[in-house]
Amino acid sequence: MTRILFVCTGNTCRSPMAESLLRHMASDRGIAVEARSAGVAAMDGMPMSRHAQTVLHERNMTNASFSSRSLEKGSIDWADIILTLTSSHKQHLIQQFEGAADKVFTLKEYVEEHDASHQNEQIHQELHSLMAELQLKLSMGEQPSELEIARVYQLQARMPSLDIQDPYGGHLDQYRETAEEIRTALELVLDKLEQK
Repeated sequence: MTRILFVCTGNTCRSPMAESLLRHMASDRGIAVEARSAGVAAMDGMPMSRHAQTVLHERNMTNASFSSRSLEKGSIDWADIILTLTSSHKQHLIQQFEGAADKVFTLKEYVEEHDASHQNEQIHQELHSLMAELQLKLSMGEQPSELEIARVYQLQARMPSLDIQDPYGGHLDQYRETAEEIRTALELVLDKLEQK
């Protein structure tokens, strides 16, 4: 059985939806998975947001006993795979919990094809290098060329977002969109687990 921990900010919207959706979807497909969730800035014992509950209810799921949990070492140790909802959650987790890096991914990063992941890393490295060169130029009183500025914009446009949108404080349709974004990624997670 694979143990998956979902991590977001407050553990009241995205990560509890991901936890519930994964349980439901894995059960439908007969895949042995245990799921939990936590938040990097969660207050223990908070209920799931009303809109998140509504979205799950619309999908014939309930998680009435849910209460938020703050991220702690026991959950990190428990998990085989840790899927964060944004890149910043991933970075926070890696900085706070030494030795966890090899099992921490953003949800979208985990399901990305290897070739796409490699290409995205190359884009990121080129962008990082170019930005460093431009900062050096600016510090020496030189202005970047129009070509250099255009290249920065090109690279930024090609960088896919590995973040799941945060519906917190938004309307119900935003929660539905986020849930669908999560569900789509979870289908691919389950595909990967089936291939193991």
